[in-house]
Amino acid sequence: MRHLYECPMRWADLDMLGHVNNVVYVDYLQEARVDMLRTHARSPQTQGLAEGVVVASHQVTYVEPLLFDFTPVYVESWVTEIRAASFTMAYEIFRTAPDGTRTVFLRASTVLAPYVFATESPRRLKPEEKANLKPYLEADPEGWAPKPLALGEPKRLEAGHFPLYVRFSDVDAYGHVNNVKYFEYFQESRVALMQRLRSHRGIDTWPSVVVAQTDVSYHAPILARSEPYDVWSHVSRLGTKSMTIESEIADGDLRLARGQVTLVFYDLESGTSVEPTPEVRAAIESVL
Repeated sequence: MRHLYECPMRWADLDMLGHVNNVVYVDYLQEARVDMLRTHARSPQTQGLAEGVVVASHQVTYVEPLLFDFTPVYVESWVTEIRAASFTMAYEIFRTAPDGTRTVFLRASTVLAPYVFATESPRRLKPEEKANLKPYLEADPEGWAPKPLALGEPKRLEAGHFPLYVRFSDVDAYGHVNNVKYFEYFQESRVALMQRLRSHRGIDTWPSVVVAQTDVSYHAPILARSEPYDVWSHVSRLGTKSMTIESEIADGDLRLARGQVTLVFYDLESGTSVEPTPEVRAAIESVL
């Protein structure tokens, strides 16, 4: 069984390309997840899953650009795995045309762990919580089950350093930076990296990019403070029409999160992927 959530859209969800920004999709997933856990909590003993879980990892695949509409977009969510101290949810964001054609914009999965915020410690799933999740358990025929990020060793290159200042509005009800904000932090870091390369190399025209895949693993909470954290990003792969950027959020030697994003070079007029110019390729290769 799957839970269906009607997600209202906001004009502020759009990016400079006129598409829903890649970070906002994760916000939609969060709204759908909370709605599912709250709606189907069958007893006070299972209500804690809606209010007391933390995200261990996200795997997000962007399928099609989503444009603004005054009607809601739909999010289906279900469970793909239940373990002793965690469970995994999968999602599809989609719209259905009058003729029944279904357009999928995003597919994703999230590993969630029950958490006791009073003691800042994880806990095991209660038997009644497992029973409450079981009706939404489906097999994983399409291979959506999360896999460990295939990340290399973090590279702390000065060109890829970004000082991260946490805003007051980034923090959720538990006093931690909300899981969605990490996607925004990684986005800010890679935009700064690309701008630095463009300026350093004197490149007038830098190609547009769209996000194809984002994977994030969470290691320790980020808290609000006046001093910045450090985000380190580097290009780990450069293909013909795409590249992969790996990032790490750290507090000194303490790793707080890691991320990996695949970006596709994109031509706005034709709406197709393109190869970067030799000048752009050389700039990117300088930080490989």
